[in-house]
Amino acid sequence: MLKSGMFATFKLVFVYLTLGLPTGLLGIPYSFLIGDIGPLYRVAMWITNAGVRAAGIKMEITGLEQVPAGRSCIFMCNHVSNLDPPVVLPLLPGRSSVLLKKELMNIPILGTAMRMAKFVPVERGSRRDAAQASVEAAGDALRSGLHIMVFPEGTRSPDGRLSTFKKGPFFLAEQTRAPIVPIAVSGTQNLMRKGSSAITRGLARIQVLPPIEPGDYETREDLLRAVRKAIADALPPEMQPEDYLTIAL
Repeated sequence: MLKSGMFATFKLVFVYLTLGLPTGLLGIPYSFLIGDIGPLYRVAMWITNAGVRAAGIKMEITGLEQVPAGRSCIFMCNHVSNLDPPVVLPLLPGRSSVLLKKELMNIPILGTAMRMAKFVPVERGSRRDAAQASVEAAGDALRSGLHIMVFPEGTRSPDGRLSTFKKGPFFLAEQTRAPIVPIAVSGTQNLMRKGSSAITRGLARIQVLPPIEPGDYETREDLLRAVRKAIADALPPEMQPEDYLTIAL
């Protein structure tokens, strides 16, 4: 099992290196030349999806019709595996910026591409001014017509259950009034477990839920609870939070 899991990981990495490296080397200068990161983004998402499929992961997505047409949205997704971003992001419509760890911006070639794509670096445990700068950068991405993809738990769940949410993404939603589109992901917690780089072949389920309008809620806490409940309701029982009975009331 371990050998087959590492072979699946090798296939994913092989696709990313053989296709991603030349794409970055050629695509980044080309994007500078034409002043548009869009074509490179679309190719990068195709490569991302191809790598996941090469590893033997099948994806089942429902509810894409829930995404409001013609509006920049904040996609909020539960987080149970390192596979979540490469599984979910290529399946979303349009072009999305992502809130991610600042250290990832230092990766050669990839970091340059992420900066060009207006990905937003976030410092864990950062100062208030750094957090505000991240919110402002995300707001700028939304105003430019991009979506934002964020994992409001801030880190992967240690046991697969939905955990507590950070407040920062909801401050962004309040400021921009961008609709929040909750996303419930299941299956990836078994395909790549926390602390392991081995990938198990299987099915990842992605459920896009009805949008939630920040203006419909009086407080940021009410908005946070509504989004968390929407995701919790869509998850299988073993992934629902320990306090599910409380938030379901």
